[in-house]
Amino acid sequence: MPRNLSTVMIFGGFAFLLGTDFYPICFQPLMQTEEYKLEQAVNQAATVQVDVQPPGLKVWSDPFGRK
Repeated sequence: MPRNLSTVMIFGGFAFLLGTDFYPICFQPLMQTEEYKLEQAVNQAATVQVDVQPPGLKVWSDPFGRK
């Protein structure tokens, strides 16, 4: 029984560490869209999309502006 318990603890700890690492990367932006909209607006304020877009491709649009 102790061997099974240690195996469960090792894999459970690994899963816990992965969850705590991926939360701020994957899940927090999905839950707090307003904060990220403002951050993207500040980051892209000086960028002219037509100047950085390769010719013939559609100009970038806001990924939060879903229909």
